[in-house]
Amino acid sequence: MKKSVPELSRRERQIMNIIYQNEEATAAEIREQLPDPPSYSTVRALLVVLEKKGHLKHKAKGPRYIYYPTLAREKIKHSALQNLMQTFFDNSTERVVAALMDISGSDLSEEEFEKLTGLIEKARKEGK
Repeated sequence: MKKSVPELSRRERQIMNIIYQNEEATAAEIREQLPDPPSYSTVRALLVVLEKKGHLKHKAKGPRYIYYPTLAREKIKHSALQNLMQTFFDNSTERVVAALMDISGSDLSEEEFEKLTGLIEKARKEGK
């Protein structure tokens, strides 16, 4: 059975996004980039929680800790999407794609439609 990735709060997701964008960051750097930033001590506490959940590790650089992700962003995206599918779409790929098309279908360029068509055709061939 696959080991699931612990779920993240909104603020924890914001912190992880910052760390993934920067590849690594200090608590102060993270705080500077957070919308409506909490106190420095709150950011530090959240970083400790993220370490306990297994999302981050740190290394000491002088008096500062530099935080970096333990899991590849692709693995996290995959896990988050699986959780979303299970929670809101009864594990139905069709329902997820239909919801995405409702949201952004009219905003897709012809090139994007062609890419999606190619992905569907590839999945169809691999499924048989």
